[in-house]
Amino acid sequence: MQKKTLKRVAWSGFAAALALAIGAGAVGFAAVPSMSAAPVRDLNGNTVQLDDDGAASLDSVQSHPIADTGARFMVPSAGLDVPLGQLNEVGGSVTPPGFTSVYRVANRGVDVAHASTGTVYVVTHSLRGGGVGPGNYLIDVDNARPAIDNGESIIVDGVEYVVDSAFAVDKSDLPAQADVWATEPGRLVVITCLQNPQSTASTQNVVIEAHLADSPSPSDNRDAG
Repeated sequence: MQKKTLKRVAWSGFAAALALAIGAGAVGFAAVPSMSAAPVRDLNGNTVQLDDDGAASLDSVQSHPIADTGARFMVPSAGLDVPLGQLNEVGGSVTPPGFTSVYRVANRGVDVAHASTGTVYVVTHSLRGGGVGPGNYLIDVDNARPAIDNGESIIVDGVEYVVDSAFAVDKSDLPAQADVWATEPGRLVVITCLQNPQSTASTQNVVIEAHLADSPSPSDNRDAG
């Protein structure tokens, strides 16, 4: 797959909320970083204009966010290589503090060191209006679909996964997607917003599921059974 070239833009991108669910309850993924006077930047250094969706009341400090743990999140086929941060879900909400990292949800699933024993959950922002977040590398806006195909590689803190599926789902339906929230050994789940060609507020998420490269895929296990 040819690497994407993302054109630098001169205008601000818009942040859109990414609704997700963890466990049995709905969780909001708010597009509001820590409350700071400093401008919020995208991957191209452009200012991000936050949606006025009420999410500013969420306290990102309580989630103990770390924008860069020293590890990397990479999708080689897409040309994506960004810091891997982490944060906690707090009170039913996940509030990433920025738009240049991918964040592991530290209090859900397992960490990468224990990847073989459970599911690693990571979340990241995509942007509309010309902005570029890590999630923009994972989506095909013009065709309203994921840009990542089955069999592609995702590397999380040096651990390689192979993509099994990538699909769009309405944000309102994501909490009921039991397969997404199932805890399975050696599994990775990546979630971001699917933006649209009209550059209006996102109504869908993209979910990417993958398995450890050195373990059988779920379909292999079903075939063996």
